[in-house]
Amino acid sequence: MSLKIAVDAASVLAPYEQLRAQIAEQARSGALPAGYRLPTVRGLAQELGLAANTVAKAYRALEADGVVETRGRHGTVVAAAGDSAHREAATTALAYAQRARRLGLAESEARALVEDAMRTAYGD
Repeated sequence: MSLKIAVDAASVLAPYEQLRAQIAEQARSGALPAGYRLPTVRGLAQELGLAANTVAKAYRALEADGVVETRGRHGTVVAAAGDSAHREAATTALAYAQRARRLGLAESEARALVEDAMRTAYGD
């Protein structure tokens, strides 16, 4: 198993976002198992022909999303399979539902807003 990344210079997505999305997908699909050690920022930047800051930005976003964990001198590793991501999403969903109710929105209105947001985020 190895990290497989392809950055498309012609893509509308920024290189760090392409990198973030591909690592996240590989981690969530199991292609990169929990505990898999990612290349160093400098190593991956050199391999892909990117600036180190671009790779570092992607790694920071992945860590914020709970996809990876940085373990100091032990590097950056894939976090336990989605536990953190699911927990954060559930917490955010509950906070939204509670806020929508406090704002006086009907359940159907709150659901419609979520569905619109999902279509926007996922492009459906």
